[in-house]
Order: sequence, then structure tokens, then C-alpha cells
Amino acid sequence: MNMKYHIVTYGCQMNLHESEKIAGILRSVGYEEEAPPEEADIIVFNTCCIREHAENHAFGNIGALKKLKKEKPWLIIAVGGCMAQEPGKVQFLKQKFPFLDIIFGTHNIFELAALIERKRREKRVISLYEDRGETEDGARPFRTSYPNAWVNITYGCNNFCTYCIVPYVRGRERSRSAEAIVEECRALIREGYKEITLLGQNVNSYRDGEVDFPALLDRVASIEGKFRLRFMTSHPKDFSARLVAVMKKHDKILNLLHLPAQSGSSRILALMNRRYTREEYLQKIALFRREIPEGEVTTDLIVAFPTETDEEFEETLSLVREADFSSAFTFIYSPRTGTAAAKMEGRIPEAVAKARIARLIEAVNENTRRKSEGYVGREIEVLCEDYDEKRGLYLGREPLGRMGYFASENNCIGEFVRIRVTQANGVSLYGEKL
Repeated sequence: MNMKYHIVTYGCQMNLHESEKIAGILRSVGYEEEAPPEEADIIVFNTCCIREHAENHAFGNIGALKKLKKEKPWLIIAVGGCMAQEPGKVQFLKQKFPFLDIIFGTHNIFELAALIERKRREKRVISLYEDRGETEDGARPFRTSYPNAWVNITYGCNNFCTYCIVPYVRGRERSRSAEAIVEECRALIREGYKEITLLGQNVNSYRDGEVDFPALLDRVASIEGKFRLRFMTSHPKDFSARLVAVMKKHDKILNLLHLPAQSGSSRILALMNRRYTREEYLQKIALFRREIPEGEVTTDLIVAFPTETDEEFEETLSLVREADFSSAFTFIYSPRTGTAAAKMEGRIPEAVAKARIARLIEAVNENTRRKSEGYVGREIEVLCEDYDEKRGLYLGREPLGRMGYFASENNCIGEFVRIRVTQANGVSLYGEKL
């Protein structure tokens, strides 16, 4: 019997990579191919609880399977990831979705095969670990992102930003061994991957004995072969001149820095427990641009944090212009139960929050359009990732993160391709293959 699986992923690159691990585990126990939900024998939700919208979206999609479960009683429905790990959420899931078969958390993805085996003997299986000290889980991912590959270097977080639930659902920060990381990267290059992204909630605080993040980055960038190297996410408080020096040293390390600012107001940053001021953040940006003038910076920004005034929101708008961000992920503050900010007074009315986010998005888009238009007429190198059937064009990212679209008579997925940019549209570039 050809058993099939379907994985639904919410959230960040960490979750996307963990879904690759889930796929690898499912394939190791006899599930042979990805399929639409109606054809699947197991459906796994890898959830996110960082923002309320992601949770509500997951609830809707899980609830929609009630009818399918009645039609296919052998179907296994599993929910894992951050939402399952959230305090009090398991009881909610059990009551709201009594047809769920397996609930597991962020610390025991590696256990999924055993949980599936237990399900054959039990009506429902629930397995959550409060934390896990190990950094190697033995799960071999089934990678679906060629020619790009994600490599975890840390798990968890020690920062406890007041708006963020990550330390509560992913635990305290743990760094993998430098040797294991370098060997994984070396193996990926041998297998033909052309871009590696080092992942962590805060890559800058990585440490394995005497090896800190700049030293690790230097080791990975020294691996032989042509490939690109990215990393995310960096915390501004730990961003250092040594890291910039390593970036400058290696051509393989892309000159694209994702450095979440979250707010342009020093008072709001203090309430967020970010441990830097607006001025200190801008000093980090100035350091990066002084040493790597061709580099670009992207960021994360939150509006309508409790007690944020109109003047403090204007400080965030001015930060967009002063830091000259290439692009930004923008969010309205979303209270998460269990975090310090959820208990704060001074909630911002929804209408005000929506007006602020609209103005912020326009300010970011203005930067993005201006920078993209500067590409027209230039030659760039893209790493071809995929083929867009609707457009009839191949696509791939250039070193600073913009997606380039181009026509080609030959399949060039996985190849570095030079194109001349003829048109820009937002973050997208269109060009002719050279």
C-alpha cells in the first residue's frame, strides 16, 4: 500500500526546516510521497504561536478536517510545533478538536515515528517535553528547498523580549557543536546545494566552548566550493565588529544583514526588553555600512506596542528612512498569553494600530521600490531556485535578496545565472539571461 502524507507549516524558517525533518521521519516509516489532504493517510500540522493570526489560521484548517476524518477514519491527524508547546494549549486542542490523534511539541519531533506506532494501540497520543538538553536529534531531513538548505545552529532563546513567547515554547538557548554544523554544511555542498542559511532565534549568541558565532561563520565560509552563505536571525545587542570583519573577509557570505529593530523608540525598546537604544541600533548599522558599503539591511518592526504614542510611532517611521532598510517584516503587536507585555496596560485601539501599520508598510515599500529601480540596466547573478509556470519564467535570488525572473530555453534550477535587469516591480526584478 502506498501511504501518503501531507504537512502544513506555519511560521518561520525554523519551522520550515523542522517540517523537512518531519517529512524525513514519515518517509523512514513507510509514507512514500507528499499528497493533497484528501489523499493523505497522515496530516501533520507544524504550528506557530508567535502571532495570533497564525494560531487562528491553524485552528480553522484543523477544524476543516473533521468531515474528512469521518470519511476516512484511518486518517491520522497530528498537531505539533510551537502552538502545542504553549502553556495550557493541549487541553484546548483536546476539547476543541476531539478527532486529533497525536499532539507533540517542539522538543520531541524526533519521537514522531514512535508516536505513530503508539497510535496504532491507543486512541490518542500526547507527548510533550518541558525542555530538552540535547542538540542533535538524529532526524534526517527530507529537504525540499534545493538548491537552498537550512542548517540549525541553535535552539531556543534566552532573551525574553516582553512580547515574545519563543523562550516559553522552545526553551532556553542551546548551541549545536561547531564540528557537527561544519560537517553538515560540508556534506550539503558535496550533495550539490548552492546556498546555506544558518538558523537560530539569535545566531549572534551562538557558542560552543571557545567557538562563538563569528568563528563558526568563518569556519563554514572556509569550506571549499562555490556556494552562498546566509544567517538569521541576528539580535542587535550581540552584533559585533568581529562579525562584520568575518562577513567582509569572505565573498561567500552575502552582504545582506537581517537585524530586527522592532521599534524606533528607545522607550518602547526598553519596554520590549530589547537591551539597546535607537542610537545604539543606528551605530550598529553605521558600522556595517562603513565596512561593507554595498551591503543591505532588512528588519522586523512592530507597531502599536502597549502605550506607544503617535510621536513614538513617528520615530519608527523615521528609523525606516534613517537606517535605509531594503525591506521589512511589519507587524501589529499581538499579545501572547504568558508574556510580560500581555499584562501591560495601555493597549492601542485597533483602528489606530491599522492606520499605523498602513503608513509603516508604505514607508518600507517606498525604500524597496527606490532600491529595486536602481537595479535596472545592471548585470546581476541569481541562483536559480524554481520555474514559475504562470509567468513562464525561471526565478532565483540575487545576493541581496531580491527575486529575479528570466526566460531560459534550458532548465537551470540549481545554477548560478547572470541576467541583465530590464524591469523592477517592488522586490521583484525581471531581466534577460546573458
